[in-house]
Amino acid sequence: MSSSGTETSDVAEADDRERSTPLLELEDVHTYYGESHILQGVNLSVEEGEIVALIGRNGVGKTTTLRSILQLTPPREGTVRFSGEDVTGESTHEVADEGIGWVPEERRMFGYLTVEENVRVSVGPDQEYEALRDYVFELFPDLERFRDKEARNLSGGQQQMLAIARGMVGDNDLLLVDEPSEGLAPMIVDQVVDALREASAETTMVLVEQNFPLAMDLADRFYLLDHGTVVESGSTEGVTADDERIRRYLSA
Repeated sequence: MSSSGTETSDVAEADDRERSTPLLELEDVHTYYGESHILQGVNLSVEEGEIVALIGRNGVGKTTTLRSILQLTPPREGTVRFSGEDVTGESTHEVADEGIGWVPEERRMFGYLTVEENVRVSVGPDQEYEALRDYVFELFPDLERFRDKEARNLSGGQQQMLAIARGMVGDNDLLLVDEPSEGLAPMIVDQVVDALREASAETTMVLVEQNFPLAMDLADRFYLLDHGTVVESGSTEGVTADDERIRRYLSA
């Protein structure tokens, strides 16, 4: 083979590797709370444009995985890569600035600010605030209706909508969403799911969700965790809680 042919092949291989680089990758991640070894070698990847669900019983490490990605609880061992770059050990602020948003289970927001003020402070300086505000108000009509109400006086469902809206208006390439349906009435859950689907057209997501059918319906792929490790993974298509490989890890 000529040298020019070899060079062309090398370039093609390099292009293929670049295209196949996951947006997010965790490699052999070990995370502790004090002396408690929570994540024990987690490996997972998320491709751009996907919704990936983390499932499993309570206490198996799902939320800790999100915290490890954000470096809120940095891994003691292993690597977290975002857009091909190692972010392990960076500050949470730096990781967020690189394009990772978080919708925590606790719905953390500014209770004494109005709905609209909460949305405003989540919009970056280079973003078009009014267009983004109108976008989330269209998705969540309740938020527009209560735009001048302080967040602390909203119902639980409205607070969850606001938490998701704040994550959606940030300039994020990846959104980490922790238990979005927790404690919500079915009608509100439907609105939240619709909003997450809408947001997924623009933003890749990692979703922690205890509602198994909802997670399988919303996500493209899943990782099943047990005792801090990934025990099963794959496409969500056709997966039900009756599958033996799933049921034995989800049952109490």
